[in-house]
Amino acid sequence: MTQVSGGKFRMTGRKVLIIAVSSFGVILAANLTLAYNAVSTFPGLEVDNSFVASQNFNQELAEQLALGWEVKASHEDGMLKLSITDDSGPVQVAHLDAVLGAATHVRADQVPEFRFVDGAYRAPVDIGEGNWNIRLHAVANDGTEFRQRVVLHIR
Repeated sequence: MTQVSGGKFRMTGRKVLIIAVSSFGVILAANLTLAYNAVSTFPGLEVDNSFVASQNFNQELAEQLALGWEVKASHEDGMLKLSITDDSGPVQVAHLDAVLGAATHVRADQVPEFRFVDGAYRAPVDIGEGNWNIRLHAVANDGTEFRQRVVLHIR
């Protein structure tokens, strides 16, 4: 900046242009960075076609609620425990699939290999503190499908 008499700086059109372009450049760079991170960490769609999925939703929900299952998850000493119970106690399902992953991205997703031991499903997993989701799909002995997202907070 050029100094003029009296110790004041002179503002020229070129300096105003540089300040304006720099300010908008910082804003644009921040927006592009945030947009890139949002898109690159988005896990994707839950279903391929939400309209088709909605057609049987109420019926599937009623069947799932009729099972009366309650699902709880915990993690201790490197072991993930998934308890599925109904009014009569622990439930052993015909088929169980689950994906364990962070709530914000799919990079850390893993498929635990559960074994039914002492009335609960257990699997060794290597996860740290944070908010985790278990996307559970189980099939009852009568063929009823059960789907639930189980939230697991580890501190």
